[in-house]
Amino acid sequence: MANHALLNSVDHKNLKIITKRGAEYGDNMWYAMTFPQEFRSAQAYYPIFFTKDPGTGKFICTALFGFAENENLFLDDSGWHARYIPMSVLRHPFLIARQTIEVDGQEQENRMLSIDLDNPRVNTEQGEPLFLEFGGNSEFLDRTASMLEALHFGALDGLTFCERLVELNLLEPFSLDVTLNDQSQHQMLGFYTINEERLNELAIETLQELKEKGYLQAIYMQIASQGNINSLLDKKNSLINSST
Repeated sequence: MANHALLNSVDHKNLKIITKRGAEYGDNMWYAMTFPQEFRSAQAYYPIFFTKDPGTGKFICTALFGFAENENLFLDDSGWHARYIPMSVLRHPFLIARQTIEVDGQEQENRMLSIDLDNPRVNTEQGEPLFLEFGGNSEFLDRTASMLEALHFGALDGLTFCERLVELNLLEPFSLDVTLNDQSQHQMLGFYTINEERLNELAIETLQELKEKGYLQAIYMQIASQGNINSLLDKKNSLINSST
């Protein structure tokens, strides 16, 4: 169970965050959320697809790390082997909490930095300190706060991006049937990709609109990222070969 608390320099002055990557810290995830502004970095390593958020039913962008629950093929005992890790992974154990306050009779929403105190990265012995010895934020905490802010707006833009793709009927289900070197068969369901035929039929005006929003580039990066499926299969087969 998560134990979220609004971060402050009094109650949490001695907290440190372990930044090492490992399954014991929850990095054994098989996909994570990403967003259009992050596609340029993410598509160099990961296949990018779309899936429905089980909580809202809305489409979100995802970077794929494996083919099954708790399988991250970029992760081993020595760390995460890719030069870029999505912000939605790096943000743990932090998240943004929303607090509604009234100012001059008007309700305003404040975003506050929150921390999961029960996350295995949180401790008082090792890792990056959150606060300086004599007060003030550490450089690590300031970088984290900036990243959370970018992630917040990136996630909102990702939802808008996906909604526009749905309006244009550009998303189609993607299924993958895989036979591995040990002859085991796996099927990946629940993901969506861009229908390139429908994309090519869009009016010039619509393509221009997508371009101005930065979405056309994101679309082509998503399509190009699918080539990374072969790299994932190679990683999976290498694990099988090394265990036999």
